[in-house]
Amino acid sequence: MILVTGVSGALGGLILDGLSALDDLEVVAGTRSSDGTTARRVDFDEPATLAEGFQGVDVLVFVSAGYAEDDVVLARHGAVADAAASAGVRHVIYTSLAGSGDLMTIALPHRWTETRLAAAPFDVTILRNGLYAEGVPVDLAAQSAGPAAETGVFTAALGAGRVSVVARQDLADVAVRVAAETQRDLTADGSSRHSHKTYELEGVTAIGGVDIAEALANGLGRPVEYRTLSLSETRTALDGSPLEPYQITHTLSLFANTNAGLLEAHASDLPTLLPTAPRPIHDLIVKAVEAASR
Repeated sequence: MILVTGVSGALGGLILDGLSALDDLEVVAGTRSSDGTTARRVDFDEPATLAEGFQGVDVLVFVSAGYAEDDVVLARHGAVADAAASAGVRHVIYTSLAGSGDLMTIALPHRWTETRLAAAPFDVTILRNGLYAEGVPVDLAAQSAGPAAETGVFTAALGAGRVSVVARQDLADVAVRVAAETQRDLTADGSSRHSHKTYELEGVTAIGGVDIAEALANGLGRPVEYRTLSLSETRTALDGSPLEPYQITHTLSLFANTNAGLLEAHASDLPTLLPTAPRPIHDLIVKAVEAASR
């Protein structure tokens, strides 16, 4: 049996959909909001639900729970590792962060969790996911469509850097493949062809401010110029936003790492694990801009 955590989230939901479409697998959903009938209640903040939710599970697809301060995330992830070991889960697949993000503030809980899982009694596969295209650049471009349509200018604190991004569906497709193959060839000791593997799922397309401006121009049907913002200007703007303080920290870290040229990947396991070529990022941006400008 395979259990997918976080199925009410975007990535977990896509993984569950993909696995559920495979007739030869028994797949169950885990979510904190479950009523216990259509899905198992799996609440990372309530370890007692994990012990019961993981019973009978062979392969656990552990979708990271990063929407909190680091100490909260570490407590959640540690509870998952402990409960999986106690329940006799044989193989854990964890959705981590790509290597290019090592200096981002969001990296710490991911690397801690990788180490924690490596010390557990079950086999582990690490899926080091690249940054979602649905954040920067897609959401950023969609949010900028109105101002860019009026002024012909797109502003962001990307400097001259670029960030390698990947469509969330591509990451889900890889997780589905790895989980399905792991369940199918699982041995008594929990090993499979993916045991003790770390896959770098970096995006194969790097996007910068000029690229987003070009996509905005295509979506809006008018020229758009890119102008960079300073991190100080961005911090001031974010201070007045509805984001939580830790989210502001992570956002500034992303922009700072992009400015420094640290988020452009040069190698990826993504193409070898996908059945087709990765989804084109430029098309995703243009569609989002067109939808936002209607």
